[in-house]
Amino acid sequence: MLIVIAGPAGSGKSTLCDRLVAEVPAFSRVVTTTTRLPREGEINGHHYHFFTPDEFERRVAAGEFLEWAQVHGDNRFRLYGTLKSSVLDPLAAGRSLVMSIDVQGVASMRAVAATDPRIAAALTTVFIRVGRDRLIARMRARAQDHEDEIARRMATAEVELREASKFDYVIDSQTRDEDFHALLDIVAKAKQRT
Repeated sequence: MLIVIAGPAGSGKSTLCDRLVAEVPAFSRVVTTTTRLPREGEINGHHYHFFTPDEFERRVAAGEFLEWAQVHGDNRFRLYGTLKSSVLDPLAAGRSLVMSIDVQGVASMRAVAATDPRIAAALTTVFIRVGRDRLIARMRARAQDHEDEIARRMATAEVELREASKFDYVIDSQTRDEDFHALLDIVAKAKQRT
């Protein structure tokens, strides 16, 4: 199965993905790709595949991505995407996958699923919904972004939150443990479907 988790920056997507992989051995994490610079502690090939804008655009032109998008503004250094090989190869080998992408990426994955039965059979989408005040507090607690970056991400979050109804499942975020248990319930339901 392919569990795709989306939600605003600071919603806990990465935390849920990491915990699912750590506690449910059947799951591996899809490593997505970006042109942004690594944050402190991020490792190429583990957290993201970090490409230069030129390398990213070359691979887009070669048709190597399932989905890709320019996010958080009009900037070559804000390209994100999912390589076909990062999803199709593990699914073909019988592994279950989890990944976090933005709502734009999920819409692209749905479009791929409409034409690719392998993705259609595996795909389950999950949205993490977080209240505005809690979201801002989480972003500030991460201490990774300046206030202008938080404001920009909140503007994006307002748009993303309106997309929640398009997902297979929505988790109304509470604590990390409550969110994780909600995700485990979703995984069990998705397993029954597949």
